[in-house]
Amino acid sequence: MNLDATILQTESSATILQKESSATICSTSHVLRDSSLQTFRAGEQPYSSVTHTMAKSGRSLDEPEGIPRQDSVSSQQDLVQWDNASVETGTVMSWLGYGSEIIQARKDAYREYGRLWTALACGAGTCIITGSKAEGLTRYLKSDRDIMFVHSTVICIEDGVNADNFSREITVFRSYSRMSYPGHCRLLLERRGKTIHPNIKDALCDDWYGQELLSSDLYGHDCSKVPSAEGAMQHDRAGPSTPLTVSGILRGDVVHAFCYYSPSILSK
Repeated sequence: MNLDATILQTESSATILQKESSATICSTSHVLRDSSLQTFRAGEQPYSSVTHTMAKSGRSLDEPEGIPRQDSVSSQQDLVQWDNASVETGTVMSWLGYGSEIIQARKDAYREYGRLWTALACGAGTCIITGSKAEGLTRYLKSDRDIMFVHSTVICIEDGVNADNFSREITVFRSYSRMSYPGHCRLLLERRGKTIHPNIKDALCDDWYGQELLSSDLYGHDCSKVPSAEGAMQHDRAGPSTPLTVSGILRGDVVHAFCYYSPSILSK
């Protein structure tokens, strides 16, 4: 909750800056507009007119878009104006909460958020914040949080990988994609760990060939029955994710995942 308050405080600071600088933003836009009008009143022509005039006179252009050569005084002044407009745009974006500094601050905050939740799991798994929140592109309440919980007691391997390379404490599944849709695979039980999670144990089914495979539907259903934190309300499953709402305003999607060890993909 302290980290949530820190993130919210960061967003609130950006909002305060936005309100305090609204007059400055408006004045900046008026200045840019007035300067452009003064430029045309001084006798300078738009790029389209300059292109037409230079084409008639037979002079060549440095750029295909019709921008005149950089050695002319007018073109240098135009470039300075566009550079100033770019700087002003970057300043306005920072005031609105989408500058590079606030984006990096959001990234650091949600990375710390995941680290703290991983510590609370006490070795059961790793909590990773993904999506637009992890990239720092959305504000605190603008969209939901995409949370991936990677279980540490299970690992999936591809063909050709020896299961004995992993600890006996870990349950090992082998991926089998020959009878699946592109981008999907079946997880066949290769070896049971010394301790296996009840949700995984209950999701094992017979594949009619004497092997056990993991049912994603049963596993997702069992994971959705895990008690949520205080004040959180779970919703119906949406694919592999379990949507939830905390305190009526914070929305999130939780996905339970396994590590997949694939040397062939890593070598590409």
